[in-house]
Amino acid sequence: MSATRRIRIGIDTGGTFTDVVAVDEETGELVTTKTPSTPANPADGFLNGIDKVLGVLGLDGDAVTAVSHGTTVATNKLLEEKVENLGFITTEGYGHLLEIARQSVPDGYGNSYFWVKPDRIVPVDLVRAIGGRLAVDGSEVRPLVEADVVAAAHYFRARGVTTIGLSFLNSYANPVHEEQALAILQREYPEADYSLSSQVLREYREYERSVTTLVDAAVKPNIRAYVNNITERLNSFIARADASDETEHREVPFYVMKSNGGVLSAEEVVRQPITTVLSGPAAGALGAAVIAQRAGFDSVLTCDGGGTSTDVTVVIDGHPALTTEGTVGPYPSKIPMIDVVTVGAGGGSIAWISPEGTLKVGPQSAGADPGPLCYRKGGEEPTITDAHVLLGRIPPHLLGGEIPLDVDAARAGIEDIAGKLGLGLEEAADGILEISAWNQANALRQVTVKRGLDARDFNMVTFGGSGSLLACRLVDILGLQGVIVPLNPGNTSAYGLLTVDVRNDYVRTAISKHDDLDRERVEGLLTQLASEADEALAREGFEPAERQFSRTADLRYVGQAFEVRVPVPDGPVDDTLLAAVADAFHAEHHKLYGYDFRGDATQPVEWVNLRVSGIGPIRKPELREIAAGTGSEGAVTGTRRVYFDQWYDAPVVARAQLGAGDVVTGPAIVEEFSSTVPLHPGFVAEVDRFGNLLITRKENLS
Repeated sequence: MSATRRIRIGIDTGGTFTDVVAVDEETGELVTTKTPSTPANPADGFLNGIDKVLGVLGLDGDAVTAVSHGTTVATNKLLEEKVENLGFITTEGYGHLLEIARQSVPDGYGNSYFWVKPDRIVPVDLVRAIGGRLAVDGSEVRPLVEADVVAAAHYFRARGVTTIGLSFLNSYANPVHEEQALAILQREYPEADYSLSSQVLREYREYERSVTTLVDAAVKPNIRAYVNNITERLNSFIARADASDETEHREVPFYVMKSNGGVLSAEEVVRQPITTVLSGPAAGALGAAVIAQRAGFDSVLTCDGGGTSTDVTVVIDGHPALTTEGTVGPYPSKIPMIDVVTVGAGGGSIAWISPEGTLKVGPQSAGADPGPLCYRKGGEEPTITDAHVLLGRIPPHLLGGEIPLDVDAARAGIEDIAGKLGLGLEEAADGILEISAWNQANALRQVTVKRGLDARDFNMVTFGGSGSLLACRLVDILGLQGVIVPLNPGNTSAYGLLTVDVRNDYVRTAISKHDDLDRERVEGLLTQLASEADEALAREGFEPAERQFSRTADLRYVGQAFEVRVPVPDGPVDDTLLAAVADAFHAEHHKLYGYDFRGDATQPVEWVNLRVSGIGPIRKPELREIAAGTGSEGAVTGTRRVYFDQWYDAPVVARAQLGAGDVVTGPAIVEEFSSTVPLHPGFVAEVDRFGNLLITRKENLS
């Protein structure tokens, strides 16, 4: 095999399929494929995907220069609430910190009578309180009590607790007590894994900092085992390809997607496992943002539909929205992450009847194994995919025929639902899809309305294997401008993995009123954070000239409980810079909430957190233009009976045969290897110069 080509690979492991994109670093050629996920051992699907895409290219592993990966290992552990064997060490007097939590009730206080506070992430009997105390400024009030730390180590060892989080009061201001305790613990109980709040999240708010630290500790063994397994198998795979080479076998750079929109080397991820909790959804949002911006849409909604769930977010001026107020399952996580809302409305989501006799869809999913009824792999309940195949909206096979679908099996399951509801077969199947569409629409409203945005002002990018199946219905429900469907939409998340840079975030709480700011202290903290980011980029192998840094700050009006993040310009910290940051805060506050207190001396501005992100740029693949089309008629491969409120004989259009400028009018079905787009009556889809389908209602065409 030839080793002259240089190939970078992006792999996104989903609940049902593993998506793969390879880019030729010299020509920019993109090759995509999919392979079934292997939930029992995700590494199998990972290697199968590499082997498959290299087979398409006619290459061996020696052509691979780097691999980027999006994983759901940490996410799934937290969503399934499988946190166990976890201990917590905190400051004396704060042993019930997790119990007290925050005075917040989901859906408002009107729900307080019915709401039951979720279980603690660590049971009370696995919490140990340690003597010693730091003041709010980090000065020592009482020294750390070593005997308490030794006793805690022995206590956890006796109970077989092997993962422990440490979060001491005010340790964000001074990590000395946590570092002293860690040294003692590693001496007394070296077999355990430890996470320190001063390393995970050096930021104030004890409850959120403690839970974030415990989440980091909880997923650390899983992430380490998974990443090490992948790394060893990847290097073994490459070594087999290089077997005839007399030189020393090389190790392929292996990056893992982070929740904040960057990637990190496998070695660094093991040290910062919590940063991967939204790895897969982040990659999809970034890939969609790049594709939309290239197509001329800077601000869009994104809808990533998979086999288990649908992830949505909003992109403003080419950048997916970020948050530090996110949650994963029931656990708050204050690390920077792309603001994604997930709803249990994927292709495998199960349709069921509630005890009250109403039709429900999700959040339970048939996943990849056994999968929907039509997979014929042992599934016993009808799913969204079964409804689509019954109504003719997807073909009777997936992945170009690799996965045949049994329409009769889908029909039997939906007939059972229809009979219990007293509905016709088509009505029941259409009802399943309608509920799924409204579930997705409600998630899209969450990422818009809560930011003061109107969904009617946006186009939406749909991707993932099932993301485009309800695109036309979502246009009507939300009043969207239109929908953009990328080429190979099932592989957009994997493509996104090739578009992102290495990124590390560092934060330090430094609360001060704007008028009382110590400029030297602010300058010193920003310099210290930049130094930490610089060291991390050096470990990643970036030369000094390549390293980039972005500074931000969290500000609020005095008395507010939450902050607004704004950029801090480059340059020395002087009056001009500080005034620019305050002006940016007023403007952003007005944009978010509709008011500000600019010029009101009774409402002073307060600085809370300083942040620096270190960025190591990675070469990104270019989107290539496609050839001009000659009319969509030549791409029609046949017709199929499709149900859109009534049955139609709809043309089936091969997307690979469409060219730039071609127009498809609904009702029609546009098919490709990784996805299907049902085009409802009254809609048209035009192919742009990059191969995207731009879907609009006929009356919206200018």
